[in-house]
Amino acid sequence: MSDILIDTAAGVMTLTINRLDKKNSLTQAMYGAMADALNQAAADAAVRAVVLQGHETIFSAGNDIGDFLNGPTSTLESPVYRFLQGIAQFPKPLVAAVCGPAVGVGTTLLFHCDLVYAGDNAAFSMPFVNLGLCPEAASSLLVPQMMGYHRAAEALLLGEPFMAEAAMEVGLVNRVVPPTEANAVAQAQARKLAAKPLSSLVETKRFMKKGQTSLVLAQMAEEGASFGRMLREPAAREAFTAFMEKRKPDFSKV
Repeated sequence: MSDILIDTAAGVMTLTINRLDKKNSLTQAMYGAMADALNQAAADAAVRAVVLQGHETIFSAGNDIGDFLNGPTSTLESPVYRFLQGIAQFPKPLVAAVCGPAVGVGTTLLFHCDLVYAGDNAAFSMPFVNLGLCPEAASSLLVPQMMGYHRAAEALLLGEPFMAEAAMEVGLVNRVVPPTEANAVAQAQARKLAAKPLSSLVETKRFMKKGQTSLVLAQMAEEGASFGRMLREPAAREAFTAFMEKRKPDFSKV
């Protein structure tokens, strides 16, 4: 069975992260599949909205570490950046349902969604600093804008999780529901969107995002260059080695 399930019905394309045995961690192939699906959805007039969802117990543990270290991630042509650019520029409504852990890109991708519904078990975290890395997906721009500088600094510099109610308080989440209901709520909202005129949806989103997209793409590119460089540096090597060896990293010499 595919790690990304793609289903289209009643004007809604649903992308389901389906790799539970690996905590829905994302591989290059999964990023590529989602990027291709978003391109298809953008070009298909029959698709009015897209839903991105995981399982009621977990949204995504972030990048698959082994695949991530072996794959080409530092260029704008890589599957990761094709996906990130795709969500940043997607012209139609993008809805997310998030339950359980949403780690790294599992959280940062949500800043590009138009509507986000969370299970009350959702735990959001952006632990890039703890891995010897820097933010990605233009989160260094979007997180302070949405959350305010000090809350953003707490989330990005400490990398500690924050729960669904806190995410709703800062505007990242529209509504918190029981985990067994989150995907259904997102689907219901997407169907409401799909019943509306596509031209109005697209034009309204374009105006709301006007002036922002170019800044987001520029920030993504700059973050990506730093991310790729830092991935090869001692701090990241120590962080990933410690992860593989199931020990606490020692950054005292880096």
